[in-house]
Amino acid sequence: MAVREADIETLYLLLLERWNTQDAAGMAALCAPQAYMVGFDGSELDGREGIELTIREIFAHHKTPAYVAKVRSVEVFEDTAILRAVVGMVPAGANDLNPNLNAVQTFVASSDGTRWRVQVLHSTPAAFHDRPAARERLTEELREVLRLQAGQRGSGSRAEG
Repeated sequence: MAVREADIETLYLLLLERWNTQDAAGMAALCAPQAYMVGFDGSELDGREGIELTIREIFAHHKTPAYVAKVRSVEVFEDTAILRAVVGMVPAGANDLNPNLNAVQTFVASSDGTRWRVQVLHSTPAAFHDRPAARERLTEELREVLRLQAGQRGSGSRAEG
């Protein structure tokens, strides 16, 4: 199966889109049975069922912020792919990023020969301790993505989250 980097990027963005629409079952459906996620706060979610259960619980109690993502790189190997990205989040009811929620993500997908599935999603806060300029640069970079998405929505095009 010939895989392009864009296919892996699409899988990643679909996972984030399902977060943005609070679709726990949809998120879990994209995952391998033994998938593993590390949340922004260090929470560990094990397995497709555990991921769905935990995410469903989060959505039941919170209107979660929406992801804005910029993919930095994608490497595709025979049956494994690694994607690196940066993300920001727009709190519910807001129209701008909360810089305290910026993160760096590592995403690993694998293929069983017929379908690519999420294996790992690891989020690390982009705190940039004692480096406020680096934090501001990342926030501005993600704001540009947010502006582009708003422009696409305004013109009738579908924007990825």
